[in-house]
Amino acid sequence: MNLDLTWRLLKGGGRRGLLGTWLTLGAVAVATALLLFAVTANFAFQARGDRDAWRNPVAAGSGATAVEAARFDYVRDERMTVVDVAALPGKAPAPPQGLDRFPAPGEAWLSPALAELARELPADQLAARFPAVTGVLGEEALAYPGELVAVVGHRPDAPVMTAERSDDWIAGRPPTPVADFTGRVSEDAEAYQVLALIASVLMVVPLLVFGGAAARLTVARRDQRLAALRLVGATPGQVVGMTVAEAVIVAFAGAVAGTAAYAAAVPLLTRIEIGGGPWFAADLWPHPLVLAGALVVVPLLVGLSAVAGLRRVVVSPLGVARRQTPPGMRALRVLALLVVLAAFPLLGLEASVTVIAVAIALALLSLNLAGPWVVGLIGRVAAAFARTPALLLAGRRLVDDPRSAWRTVSGVALTGFVAGFLGMLSPGAFSSGASPAEFRLAVVEGRPAVVAEQARERMRDAGLAARVEHSEKLVTVTVTGDAAPAAGDAAAGDAGKGDAVAGDGGGVGVVAVDRARTALAGLVPGRTPTSEADDQRFGFQLLDDVRVGTVVVLSVSFLVAIASAGITAASSVLDRRQTYGLLRLAGTPLTVLDRARRAETLIPLTVMGGGTIAAGVFCATPFMLGAPNLSGAVMLGICVALGFAGVLGAGALSRPLLVAVTTDPSPRPD
Repeated sequence: MNLDLTWRLLKGGGRRGLLGTWLTLGAVAVATALLLFAVTANFAFQARGDRDAWRNPVAAGSGATAVEAARFDYVRDERMTVVDVAALPGKAPAPPQGLDRFPAPGEAWLSPALAELARELPADQLAARFPAVTGVLGEEALAYPGELVAVVGHRPDAPVMTAERSDDWIAGRPPTPVADFTGRVSEDAEAYQVLALIASVLMVVPLLVFGGAAARLTVARRDQRLAALRLVGATPGQVVGMTVAEAVIVAFAGAVAGTAAYAAAVPLLTRIEIGGGPWFAADLWPHPLVLAGALVVVPLLVGLSAVAGLRRVVVSPLGVARRQTPPGMRALRVLALLVVLAAFPLLGLEASVTVIAVAIALALLSLNLAGPWVVGLIGRVAAAFARTPALLLAGRRLVDDPRSAWRTVSGVALTGFVAGFLGMLSPGAFSSGASPAEFRLAVVEGRPAVVAEQARERMRDAGLAARVEHSEKLVTVTVTGDAAPAAGDAAAGDAGKGDAVAGDGGGVGVVAVDRARTALAGLVPGRTPTSEADDQRFGFQLLDDVRVGTVVVLSVSFLVAIASAGITAASSVLDRRQTYGLLRLAGTPLTVLDRARRAETLIPLTVMGGGTIAAGVFCATPFMLGAPNLSGAVMLGICVALGFAGVLGAGALSRPLLVAVTTDPSPRPD
């Protein structure tokens, strides 16, 4: 009976009643789509780490079947991973993932992007660094599409597999006896997973708040209807049952629509370049358990939120019917916020990522808890100092229903916290003064002079002018230009001159740099000639990725904020259409009602937006590595401007609805 009555009430609510249902459905769809993105991002980084793990060998004892080593090389200013493997005598090791057999000595397997680049470039710029190319790696061996990876087979006693290598993970991995190619997650992959978790918390909590608020859209109309049912004899259980049924039906439809919207957006999301490159679509498609969880948790959250607002209807339906102002909220809400904020100075960079994530989540939740109380206080102040009818109406509305007013601005306010937090941690602009044309080679003690002479010969044979120096354990090769470029490379050399590099090799282009790398390849077994600029690449890439991640997180937050502002503004008009109608019948001009509606939004938005930005800055302070930078301040300014513009735009979109509900202010039977 409850389900049948709920369905009849949904269908019989009239055009405006159905509009409220569609607003709730749209809010849940937006929240579900963005929630899937925020959660799936963690699994996407984990999938990358798992595919990359085979290049990070785990030492085996007596059960070893092969020797594996890894190093980084560079071409066209992009990092290339080179994995050297050798089967131990009498052993038949399983091939690394992405290969259909184990590479024999003198064979090389290249990723599709690297194989294509090797075909496009002259051999003295890339292909000559490898032996015969035998096959192409499968996607399961790559962290992301377009990654440059090479697997080279050797004999186990080859110098490249026995020579001492650097144990610095940024440079590569030393030769390690392995039983298989399971490997372990690399340090950089772990770093990205930590950053993804923090970013997810910054996105998920506002999304859950928005999803819970979706159940409270058009809450006044629903309360009136349920209170009438209570007064004619409906039991509390029937009221709760109808509320849950209505909320869950609409929320489930919204969750399905949000899932479909996310699926349609996956091809666009794969183009976000972070961690070195774009994404495989399979990485961004949610796991079946995550998908099922979203379709269950989101409707359940909406249903619980709807039930939580039924206390007045169940306990005092007559008060609801007479539109009595509910009792005020307690200042304990603000006290909880202050306690959470006071805990942040006790944290620092040494705190675990779990503790930091929990602290951020609690800060966002406590802001959402304290928001309505502060909005009510703002309303009392605005009403006390009002000098115009519009401001007086706005202030009284804030006092009468601070929860509804907070729902309109909560998205932008919580986005202000995220912007303040990320603004303090946003990396500034860095530039490297290192020359990518000055290569360094660490050599075994006693041989630097021999290696230096061999380097001079290789540079002469490659037609490159270079200055070669050596110290006790280091050989430095500085390329100064083309001595006599080959005729076939003349055009490529001219193209490279337009892409000059800074430092000692100021007039050297990327073509000459790649030719020098190829000429020096294998000069010291197991070691790649690298420049100081190469050593800094990971740090600069991480900073760039933090910027990209910041843009992504803020984009999601602003989508939530603007959707929240637009949907709740329209819902508020529907909730108060009878009040607006009575004011119009009393002679209140429509312009005054519209100004009051704007002031009801902008006054709390200004105060709460500034307060949440300050709270975000305060919470980020313990985790800062240096002084605040200009880019963070610019980002904060952009966020403030976008927030206000988004809320004003959302309010403007609902103005035609205000005109519609006040055009015929006579009471309606629904």
